[in-house]
Amino acid sequence: MLPLLIAVVASAAVLLIFYGLAGSQPVDPVQARLTQLGSMQARTLEEMELQQPFFERTIRPLALRLSGVAQRFTSANKTNKTEKKLALAGNPADLRTRDFLGLKVVVAIAFAIGAFFLFGIVLGAGFFGIIMTIIFVAVGFMAPEFWLSRRVKKRQKQILLAVPDTLDLLTISVRAGLGFDAALAKVVEKTKGPLADEFRRCLAEIRVGKTRRESLRDVVSRTEVQALTSFIGAIIQAEQLGVSISKVLQVQSEQLRIERRQRAEEMAAKAPIKMLFPLVGCIFPSLFIVILGPAIILIAMNIGGR
Repeated sequence: MLPLLIAVVASAAVLLIFYGLAGSQPVDPVQARLTQLGSMQARTLEEMELQQPFFERTIRPLALRLSGVAQRFTSANKTNKTEKKLALAGNPADLRTRDFLGLKVVVAIAFAIGAFFLFGIVLGAGFFGIIMTIIFVAVGFMAPEFWLSRRVKKRQKQILLAVPDTLDLLTISVRAGLGFDAALAKVVEKTKGPLADEFRRCLAEIRVGKTRRESLRDVVSRTEVQALTSFIGAIIQAEQLGVSISKVLQVQSEQLRIERRQRAEEMAAKAPIKMLFPLVGCIFPSLFIVILGPAIILIAMNIGGR
């Protein structure tokens, strides 16, 4: 009885699958595209604006309007440094220099409103509230700078970690018979991350007519990672001298493996020193309380008994 029941259920499942596949009509891609375009045209401008993220709808326009205020208090040298840091951070949220300067003003105003509400209305502090509001304005104006610096360090660390594996894949592709540009395209296809994005931009610049040397140098200026700088410098030098790129890639790959091993050993050597601070600050006081606590209680009871 059980085998018959299993056979009936399996037959019904096969029939249902066949019916589902046969009943589904193939979707014409042209018709689907036309339908999508029709729905896009039917939407009003207000609906399209509401579908954008909150940052694009409110923060960015407000930052653009207030960017002139920030530019008055920012020197040309500081503006150039900000533009450089934005490039090193990969232009997060497609921020430009004007957007970032306006964002600093927006954050400062938000911190000022929060400080006024907290110290002026809730706590009712007078002169102290004014001082704290000024401090909060300064902190709010500088907070985007700290955020941007952290983004730069995080991106550079991701690129540094991705360089050895990317170089290995590039070496294998070149030794398999691909040209350097084709091997770079294969690397971009198979990997993800900020380094792949930089190489993708490099290939796009080469396609529009920029020389490979200039494109690779721009990658160096947008990343400022020592390992990547050494690698690109070796590639440019090999191209100038006519040296085989596959040999250069092999040497650079071995060198990067040695550097990665050395960085791992350095981090392992620093681990005991980093562990010392939580040991002293958190674990040792608890041990002292557990070990010396009963003795202190007994001493206090004996002294009190006398």
